[in-house]
Amino acid sequence: MRQKNQVELNLGTGAKDEAPNAAAQESEARAAATALERPAAAGPSMEAVIERENLKTALAQVTRNKGAAGVDGMTVDELPAHLKEHWLAIRAQLLEGTYKPQPVRRVEIPKTSGGLRPLGIPTVLDRLIQQAVMQVLQADWDGTFSETSFGFRPGRSAHQAVERAQTYIAAGHSFVVDIDLEKFFDRVNHDILMGLVAKRVTDKRLLKLIRGFLNAGVLERGLVSPTEEGTPQGGPLSPLLSNLMLDVLDRELERRGHRFVRYADDCNIYVRSRKAGERVLAGIERFLEKRLKLKVNKAKSAVAKPSVRKFLGFSFTGGKEPRRRIAPQALARFKAKVRGLTRRTCGRSLAQIAKELSRYLIGWRGYFGICQTPSVLRTLDEWLRRRLRAIAWKQWKRGDTRFAELRRCGVGRDLAAQTAGSPHGPWRLANSPALTIAMPIAFFRALGLASVAAQQPA
Repeated sequence: MRQKNQVELNLGTGAKDEAPNAAAQESEARAAATALERPAAAGPSMEAVIERENLKTALAQVTRNKGAAGVDGMTVDELPAHLKEHWLAIRAQLLEGTYKPQPVRRVEIPKTSGGLRPLGIPTVLDRLIQQAVMQVLQADWDGTFSETSFGFRPGRSAHQAVERAQTYIAAGHSFVVDIDLEKFFDRVNHDILMGLVAKRVTDKRLLKLIRGFLNAGVLERGLVSPTEEGTPQGGPLSPLLSNLMLDVLDRELERRGHRFVRYADDCNIYVRSRKAGERVLAGIERFLEKRLKLKVNKAKSAVAKPSVRKFLGFSFTGGKEPRRRIAPQALARFKAKVRGLTRRTCGRSLAQIAKELSRYLIGWRGYFGICQTPSVLRTLDEWLRRRLRAIAWKQWKRGDTRFAELRRCGVGRDLAAQTAGSPHGPWRLANSPALTIAMPIAFFRALGLASVAAQQPA
């Protein structure tokens, strides 16, 4: 607790309690003199970034997010001690405009749609500073963004984006122009992006710092490569900068009078006919290439009925009253994940499997539970229970054990004997009357297994 208080003091303005060393004092004195000579500027400033409360909020967020170490190997847990010792010098560098971000560490994570997504992991110190910058910029910019932009914005969510899309479809816009930007985060033009930032930020130190984060370079296989384009995914500032870039697209779509929804780089435009959609797609493709130097992925973009496209994991039923349903791709990913968590040879008890599985199910239900096709959720619950029954059958192994377990669970002698001696495999028998009697819904509820359906039948 004492160390935490000391860290908070060191995020201040240089109080005597901090006992700075001579070099830090001299550096800070130069920064203070420079700041006094600099005329006040409207809008976000470096002083706002390093303000005590802003930094405390940023430190709490970085600590909460945890995450891997960057190129310097420093962990989130080691950051407070580092700040305690070095914050005054870092603060002086930020005020002087001489702070230099370190390269990001390149890692690759699996994409939900398949393949790998490159991430750039900044050092924890750079993450702290990025978070502090992001908080100041977001407070200033967010209110100016389009009302139809929902990604990475406070008080907005993917659910709201899906519901907005549903209102457009219900209003008769029965075709969607589904735009996929080709490697958007890797292709952002730095000069265009910094031009947009400069329209909103006049503090040259802040502009230089943001440019420094963009140009920090990438460490991969022991070599640092320069970054001449793109905003590496993995840093706190990247989502806000992507929203600033794509706000240009939002304004153009509004100017043309389109009904659209955008969540990060996922943009869907809703029109009344296929012909109109093809015209819109061609026009927006030209605009993106000319104005933002971004390319549309023609293989993944399309004009189609909303029922055959997915948006943020959902699609929609046809008819005059479209309903939200889980996209087939999302269902396939769900089943693949559950299969991995419920392997029959995992060597864990049914209670352990149910506990681990429930953590995933609760999170999944929190997102996909807003679907309006409850029968799908009930079917998934039935499928989950069948998988667990198959695991139990596999674990009972021998015929005499299986017979004894079925009898212990209340199955009649004849049915237990018939099932225990069956030549059929675990998956088929998991749906048999005997195992359904032995392990009913109440059994799994007592086991603590979460349900993906809103309400479980008795």
